[in-house]
Amino acid sequence: MRAVQYDHFGSAPTIVELPDPAAPADGVVVRVAATGVCRSDWHAWKGHDDSVRLPHVPGHEFAGVVTAVGADVTRVSVGDRVTAPFVFACGTCGECRAGATQVCTRQEQPGFTLPGSWAESLVVPHADVNVVALPDAVGFAAAAALGCRFGTAYHALHERARVSSGEQVAVFGCGGVGLSAITVAVAAGARVVAVDISPAALERAAALGADVVPMDDQAVDTVRDLTGGGAHVALDAYGSRATSAASVRSLRPRGRHVQVGLLLDDEAAPVIPMGRVIADELELLGSHGISIGEYAAMIADVVAGRLRPEESIGLTIGFEDLPSALASMDRPAATAGMTVAVW
Repeated sequence: MRAVQYDHFGSAPTIVELPDPAAPADGVVVRVAATGVCRSDWHAWKGHDDSVRLPHVPGHEFAGVVTAVGADVTRVSVGDRVTAPFVFACGTCGECRAGATQVCTRQEQPGFTLPGSWAESLVVPHADVNVVALPDAVGFAAAAALGCRFGTAYHALHERARVSSGEQVAVFGCGGVGLSAITVAVAAGARVVAVDISPAALERAAALGADVVPMDDQAVDTVRDLTGGGAHVALDAYGSRATSAASVRSLRPRGRHVQVGLLLDDEAAPVIPMGRVIADELELLGSHGISIGEYAAMIADVVAGRLRPEESIGLTIGFEDLPSALASMDRPAATAGMTVAVW
């Protein structure tokens, strides 16, 4: 099979021929039809994730068709249209038994601990736990977006932030996660204020229904003014010292900050205004991926048209474009929204 692979961190990825994978007893093989290009893939390529072993095939957002099924699998059949979250859960640890598969203590992740979805096929272990069936109404490109960025936004706002209709939501960073968060929050009946440095990203955010604010020294004051004294929920979808602190400062009393964007390297230790956290009884919430149990409601919203993950896709490319797409992430994005490869 064809796959994108890099042999050294930061070296040019290339398209190579690898053996076709075989299904383990508890797993399935999925023929990939679409896969996302995510900032997390770039972090892995740069060596920021110590779980990655070289040579490596990136990619963790995917959708496709099952081509092989292990002997112990009972819920999945050859020919099924499927996707999966980027956390492959074990199904048996305490967190999994409690329904929190997104924080499984024995989790594996395609594109990080396992070969990823930038290949014509990949293996999904513990398939009866991790595989999600796709209705025909959900296309492969939209489904690939659900596994990481859109699903992450859905979990962050519904499960972690407990967003409700009529609330004010501030989103800092309008990349794939941020644009997805805008879509999810608007569908929940919230009013959204979106903050970013990129005019193109803000234009895309406005098209999704957000009021937009440039990220500058006045951004927090502007958000607080627009939300009548502060947001009920603020989400850092970018991941930096500046955006995490601004997100917290933009909240009203008893507001909820959700940290979704990864804080790595020099950004790993943000200065949080803890005096405000105490005085205003703010909640600081981490959010990681999405649980298997949340997929049914999310997909039902997609089928009903209440959520449109395809609106968060900014660029569609082919398999052959994946190596250059990864390398291009060294530079500011030329297109707002997610990049998804379809073949």
